[in-house]
Amino acid sequence: MFYRVFDTVWGQANALFYPFHRRRIMDAFVVLMGCALLYGLVQLGHEWTGVHRPVVEISLSPWALPKYTFFSMMRGLAAYLISLGFTLVYAFWAAKDRRAEKLLIPLLDILQSIPVLGFMPGVVLALVALFPGSNLGLELAAVIMIFTGQAWNMTFSLYHSLKSVPGEMQEAATVYGFNWWQRFRWVELPFGTTGLVWNSMMSMAGGWFFLMITEAFKLGDKDFRLPGLGSYMSVAVEEGDKLAMIYAIVAMVAMIVFLDQVLWRPVVVWAQRFRVEETAQAEAPHSGLLRLLRRSRLIRWLEYRGAMRKRLGPSTSARAPLHWLSFPHAERLFPWIANGSLGLLVVVVIWGVIRLVHFLSDVPGHEWAYLALAGGLTLTRVVISTILGTLWALPAGLAIGLSPRLSKTLQPVVQVAASFPAPMLFPVVIALLAHLGIGLNYGCIALMLLGTQWYILFNVIAGAMAIPGDLREAAASFKLTRWQRFKDLYVPSIFPFLVTGWVTAAGGAWNASIVAEYYDMKGITLSTFGLGSTVSAAAYNKNLSLLAASVLLMSAIVVLFNRFVWKPCYRLAQTRYSLTK
Repeated sequence: MFYRVFDTVWGQANALFYPFHRRRIMDAFVVLMGCALLYGLVQLGHEWTGVHRPVVEISLSPWALPKYTFFSMMRGLAAYLISLGFTLVYAFWAAKDRRAEKLLIPLLDILQSIPVLGFMPGVVLALVALFPGSNLGLELAAVIMIFTGQAWNMTFSLYHSLKSVPGEMQEAATVYGFNWWQRFRWVELPFGTTGLVWNSMMSMAGGWFFLMITEAFKLGDKDFRLPGLGSYMSVAVEEGDKLAMIYAIVAMVAMIVFLDQVLWRPVVVWAQRFRVEETAQAEAPHSGLLRLLRRSRLIRWLEYRGAMRKRLGPSTSARAPLHWLSFPHAERLFPWIANGSLGLLVVVVIWGVIRLVHFLSDVPGHEWAYLALAGGLTLTRVVISTILGTLWALPAGLAIGLSPRLSKTLQPVVQVAASFPAPMLFPVVIALLAHLGIGLNYGCIALMLLGTQWYILFNVIAGAMAIPGDLREAAASFKLTRWQRFKDLYVPSIFPFLVTGWVTAAGGAWNASIVAEYYDMKGITLSTFGLGSTVSAAAYNKNLSLLAASVLLMSAIVVLFNRFVWKPCYRLAQTRYSLTK
């Protein structure tokens, strides 16, 4: 009897005080993380506003890695915020304005095809000259370079989603009298959220791919190095310090896992509310971090304050920035704004073309023939790497996207693998290829594959997750075989996402060619004939005319390929293989 009474009292006390104790621990954890973030931002501010140093010494001590990793992570997040803003504006403009679409989409193809080294010399020199007394110019240049590895994939994804909104959803918006802002906020953007979230993860991975080049950029004899994880990796590879390379790999994996658990996993859970289907998922994804944060009294108090403020109604000051979006006559202004912006963009493009033609006058005729041959060879490698990536990413992406259990287990693994800078693996891959007797002429395809396959995989996963559950249940009811489901349901359903994956994968392959065809390791340069190696050699030797000519030819090849190959695929995806037509 005594033990029974004791157990009852102890159980009630434990139920009363233990949750309280755990909430106090979570409150302390939230406050500690906030203080750590504040301290890191202060250090980052000192670095950004500090006096510009001609040469930055990178310490290979493991104790310097936390600071370097935080600096690189914040540059990546800043670039992502810029990419997200660019995506929302650019994709909406291209999807809604047919005249602008004819210029904006080819221009997006060109921007995607220009490698990082094509942007970098001009951007770095211009921003360093604009801020000569501080590191701000160089830091902004690094953020912009990471942005160029993120924005295009996200923009293509949202643009395609906006063009594929189901007709019944658009009709419902018309019946309810939505203006353009309400239609975008409540119909179009939610429809494209799933693809945008998964392509955002892939875009972050694309930004990390060129981290070593971005933070350890050299132009001739000038060294534009920044303290960060990418420069740490670059110095470790240059000096052949295997222990430092292992430290860098561990730090990179830790940063990717941290971002996956703190940022992407909660975002993926949040994005599930926008799934377009009539049946519920068998197993919805969840976030362990969100579960822990909900135990914090501080977080719950903030949620309560937000809910009360929403219930009482937004204040005039909070409503003012977006009030004009719902103004009845505001839509009349948008054609004028769009036409003015389009005219300005046309002027900028024409001015750029004129300056480029003047700049390319120094390139002799025989150089163009050389570049054309190099471009054809690199194009062949791009196509082969895209095909090889599709062969494994298509079935793997379907398996992950169709199974919540596999998605929960493999998403962090895929995130780590996709986000890890492939150039760090190049020494191992090159050594393996040399052992197999494969030269860089063919081996660079394997190196390019490391930068292309993830675009296809992430888009296939997003497409598989967007397949309506009622179609899958119908396939099960009709007892279709696996091959029939794959051929008649899965591939047609994900084909629009797959085309987006192909386009961005090809762009990633062109970018990867500059490091796959020309690699410098321990002072030894390995290169093979191709347009990517020409771009790298021109940047290294500070031959800006040849660099501009190579980038121009690369852009022309990409635009022509998109016009005659990818555009018909997009048209097919929007007509025959659309679930909403």
